[in-house]
Amino acid sequence: MKRAFKDISEIIHQTDPKTSFAIEFWDGDSITIGDKLKFVLKFKSIRGAKRILRDGYVGFGESYMNGDVEIENDLQELLRLGFLINFDEFRLTSWQKIRFFILALLNSDTLRTAPKNISYHYDKGNEFYSLYLDKTMSYSCAYYKNGNDSLEEAQLSKYEHVCRKLLLSPGESLLDIGCGWGGMLIYGAQKYGITGVGNTLSQNQYEYANNKIKELGLQDKITIIYKDYRELSGKFDKIVSIGMFEHVGKKFIPVFFKKVSSLLKKGGLGLLHTMGKDTPSPIDPWTFNYIFPGAYLPILDEILREMGKNGFSILDVENLRLHYAKTLDQWAENYEKNVEKVKKMFDDTFTRQWRLFLYGTSAGFKYGMCRLYQVLFTKGLNNTLPTTRSHVYNKL
Repeated sequence: MKRAFKDISEIIHQTDPKTSFAIEFWDGDSITIGDKLKFVLKFKSIRGAKRILRDGYVGFGESYMNGDVEIENDLQELLRLGFLINFDEFRLTSWQKIRFFILALLNSDTLRTAPKNISYHYDKGNEFYSLYLDKTMSYSCAYYKNGNDSLEEAQLSKYEHVCRKLLLSPGESLLDIGCGWGGMLIYGAQKYGITGVGNTLSQNQYEYANNKIKELGLQDKITIIYKDYRELSGKFDKIVSIGMFEHVGKKFIPVFFKKVSSLLKKGGLGLLHTMGKDTPSPIDPWTFNYIFPGAYLPILDEILREMGKNGFSILDVENLRLHYAKTLDQWAENYEKNVEKVKKMFDDTFTRQWRLFLYGTSAGFKYGMCRLYQVLFTKGLNNTLPTTRSHVYNKL
């Protein structure tokens, strides 16, 4: 077993000769690569080592959660090296494949199971999320116009970026599908004078957003409803969906775009802001089991193909990959500042789980297959729109 980790270490060193790290085993033996160690991987028991060799990243995630593995110093450097040697391609055992297949079936985003899946992640408590999000409570990729932007500045820049792409104007109606804590609608109502509706399946988000809207005196302009996107009705000038599409599920991608088509007025603009991938790749069963049950990262051509089938004309695709990596790094920094509060709210296992989620997702954007797309589209052709992007990037 130790020999296997020595072989892996040598492969890493051959691939990246400048890296430096150490592995410490349960019995005191160790492997050291390089001089100035960036991290130390500590096996507290033989069980953790066996699980990693057997189950790859799933085994690592479960061992880290359970305390069988400790990481000293730079966790994200370890994750980078994992992507470097395609460690996530380690084969799962037959039992693991069956286990995650069953979980995928049970967590499929039907009308019955979707509320449970959303609640599992988003109803941990608003106090918990406030520990690492900014004041806008935006839980999606921010937009960094400058390298020294604060998290809140970058989230507000994201809303502005979206508003400009959608060419929002006073009096227009905006539907926000999967509106989270309501930040996008609040920004649109305050700065652009729109009216709007947002939906969520998180009870915490629903209550928080409506209370915030009332506090700001915007209840005559915007409202949040507790409802599945498949049950929405009405016609809207503009539609946006930020960070919700990942929860639709592969099976329901056609259903989603058919519903959007029925809600968007002819010639209306829509913007889909979603995580995704350039090309098919192995799923991450650890994340989709322990963090986002029922989730699915769509491939870009799956999105565009279904948009075309539903009569949408695609105007623009922007990839904000590194913006999301920086967002996650700032979330992780805030999380670490408040980690003792997290432990009091939950337990050590949860604390480790959420840390790995934040750091692992950031590494996925920096070194792996994760992308963040903003896809702008119209329902049918619209020949009245600007023919350049100057309205998005020029100062107002």
